[in-house]
Amino acid sequence: MTAIISVSELASELAGPVSPVLLDTQWRLGGPPGREDYAAGHLPGAVHVDLETELAGPAGAGTGRHPLPDLDTFGAAMRRAGVSRDREVVVYDGGQGWAAARAWWLLRRTGHPSVRVLDGGLAAWDGPLTTDVPAPAEGDFVPEPGVRGLLGADDAAALARRGLLLDARAPERYRGETEPIDPVAGHIPGAVNAPTTENVTETGTFRPAAELAARFRELGAAEGTEVGVYCGSGVSAAHQVLALELAGIDAGLYVGSWSEWSADPDRTVATGPAPG
Repeated sequence: MTAIISVSELASELAGPVSPVLLDTQWRLGGPPGREDYAAGHLPGAVHVDLETELAGPAGAGTGRHPLPDLDTFGAAMRRAGVSRDREVVVYDGGQGWAAARAWWLLRRTGHPSVRVLDGGLAAWDGPLTTDVPAPAEGDFVPEPGVRGLLGADDAAALARRGLLLDARAPERYRGETEPIDPVAGHIPGAVNAPTTENVTETGTFRPAAELAARFRELGAAEGTEVGVYCGSGVSAAHQVLALELAGIDAGLYVGSWSEWSADPDRTVATGPAPG
């Protein structure tokens, strides 16, 4: 099963005898709470999951802006939304795909066997919307301890030397020309810039798997190469991990990302374009 689902495929599944659990993760960096967008209109049957409080833990010193949530908190949010191990889950957001990918990554890496992201999100959906808030039956999903594929700062630093560490932010942030959010501009030494925005088409849907595979090969993801990803705070990087999976490449995620790295005065910061 692929990690994404098209609008037409989802519409067909929702009309079937057993529809997937729908999670709405609408969220905008620096914008109003996603629940406000959810209240304005969402897919019928979808339950809103909040990125700031249920897909991430409280920001703090040494954790980054969107650290891992407490797994008990995350599990309770998933069960409240009706998530069970034996029922497929489909996640969507407003269209950017970042928050949906964060939910996908957390569910998959804590043991849920069947999770897909709606390709293009709410922006691509051409079916009905509703403002009704569902009350699904309690699910039974319990996250497995130990999030698989999780990288810490030391892991990321080592991976940049022995494998391929991708920086999913915009090129100007990678080069250190500007930093609108975090305290220091630049990138992790040895990281290669791979903006998440280049994984999608102009309409916001993922590029074909073969194109994604070619892109990551050009960036250095040769067969047998260990790959990791980071971004500003571990959200858009989850979208990059999803793109890598579509390309057939397994990758780790440095959740603390640049917001954690740049806040540590003992961490080396690189600026400028990548060598070569």
